[in-house]
Amino acid sequence: MTNHKLEIKHLIGLEKTSKSDIDKIIEVGFLFREILDRPIKKVPILNGKNIVNLFFENSTRTKLSFELAEKRLTADITNFSASSSSLTKGESFKDTVQNICSMKMDCVVMRHPVPGSCIQLTKFVDAIIINAGDGTHEHPTQG
Repeated sequence: MTNHKLEIKHLIGLEKTSKSDIDKIIEVGFLFREILDRPIKKVPILNGKNIVNLFFENSTRTKLSFELAEKRLTADITNFSASSSSLTKGESFKDTVQNICSMKMDCVVMRHPVPGSCIQLTKFVDAIIINAGDGTHEHPTQG
């Protein structure tokens, strides 16, 4: 496989992800495994892309894994913490996310305790959405 472009725009869950897309994700993962063995572990694949990590619940492994991968791919990263946001003053989830994405985010990585929250996010945000866990629904990056 030389074309690694996925059929899907968002990675919300594995259930609706085709075998072809899963195979491409695994193949690219093996390519990046080789990069980890190099002295310099950065590649400019996401240079100039803006990614926001929206974590509405705590998660050490998932958050650090995404942040490290984003940095190694040279993306510009914004980390969001719900506990220090306008959500604590009553701003809605939708308004909060739309305000963040109005800053021209290319990708949103979100972890949220409510099942299906990432699916809802796709309805009012144009950016690519990666589900980093949405309650008991799915956590596609952990399988």
